[in-house]
Amino acid sequence: MKAIAWHGKHDVRCDTVDDPEILNPRDAILRVTSTAICGSDLHLYDGYIPAMKPGDVLGHEFMGEVVEVGSASTLKKGQRVIVPFHIACGNCYHCHKHDYSGCENGNPADKQDAGREAYGQPTTAAFGYSHLTGGYSGGQAEYVRVPFSDFGPLVIPDDSIEDDRVLFLTDILPTGWMAAENCNIKPGDTVAVWGCGPVGLFAIQSAFLMGAERVIAIDHFPRRLELARGFGAETVDFEQSKVYEALQDMTGGIGPDASIDCVGLEAHGAFADNIIDQIKVSTFLGTDRAHVIRQTIMATRKGGTVSVPGVYGGVVDKFPMGALMEKGLTIKTGQTHVHRYTQPLYTAIAEGKLDTTFLISHRMPLEAGPEGYQKFHDEQDTYTKIVLKPGM
Repeated sequence: MKAIAWHGKHDVRCDTVDDPEILNPRDAILRVTSTAICGSDLHLYDGYIPAMKPGDVLGHEFMGEVVEVGSASTLKKGQRVIVPFHIACGNCYHCHKHDYSGCENGNPADKQDAGREAYGQPTTAAFGYSHLTGGYSGGQAEYVRVPFSDFGPLVIPDDSIEDDRVLFLTDILPTGWMAAENCNIKPGDTVAVWGCGPVGLFAIQSAFLMGAERVIAIDHFPRRLELARGFGAETVDFEQSKVYEALQDMTGGIGPDASIDCVGLEAHGAFADNIIDQIKVSTFLGTDRAHVIRQTIMATRKGGTVSVPGVYGGVVDKFPMGALMEKGLTIKTGQTHVHRYTQPLYTAIAEGKLDTTFLISHRMPLEAGPEGYQKFHDEQDTYTKIVLKPGM
């Protein structure tokens, strides 16, 4: 089959690889009908995520048709399903607490040592996202094996709902929703969102739906800021304004009630701390460019909340621990517990309360995946979201 495979920094290719097979009774095989390139995939493209191997199949946002099932799967051939990006068993300690991204069993035992060493506990498993998260082949392919298929996938029963409307249930829509939910929004609150990529735009929508009175969106790409304003957000261009000062002015000197970091470890901008971080990363003296998390802590009002859906991978320095403590801030982070949200968000989509299709700027055949990565990386103002269509 054809699949998009990683071969090194800025080197992804459309390869011919072996078809997936049933390995466990709870497995299913999907014929992929739609798969997307995620902003998190760009961290792999840029070489920031460890434990990648040449030939690893990428992609954690995908959906498709069931073509084969293991003996313990509850799916049926011909069903159309979306698949959460992380892999959860449904039976362990964390799954019983509905903290599905902390599943103990998704990541195979022989893959857990690296996460334990880096983070104190094994990482969750995820499709197409390095051997740190299980080494599973991803869904930027014609076919994909889905472990724990009796628990993870959500069947899309209505054939009239096209893929584009539900594909983002796999990751970025629940991620934006959980990012806003973590802010504990009260009526009248002001929420600031750093980064108007896909997750940031969904976080903006979600914050308004949860009762925020004002949302302030921070970015520098004109098209992204335009999309944010379309949902009612006020905007700050960080290349034209000093973000901290702008937020203070816009909130009467108090600061936002909550801030959402949708940027993560690859912050951009000619800021002193970011330049130092870039030098450290380029000389292997550091890992993450953490300008945004520092800025959210400094800007958020006393007693407020900082929500971090943006991906961080390593250790950061110059962390404003004093401000965090003195201001009494709450920080809530984590990979998204996608399984919590797929059914209610699907219902909201089916009822017309949520639209996701606005985000898609380009649709490409699977074979154009390498070009898609390059375009999404280099032209983010134009390429807001790319959906790959096997067989297109």
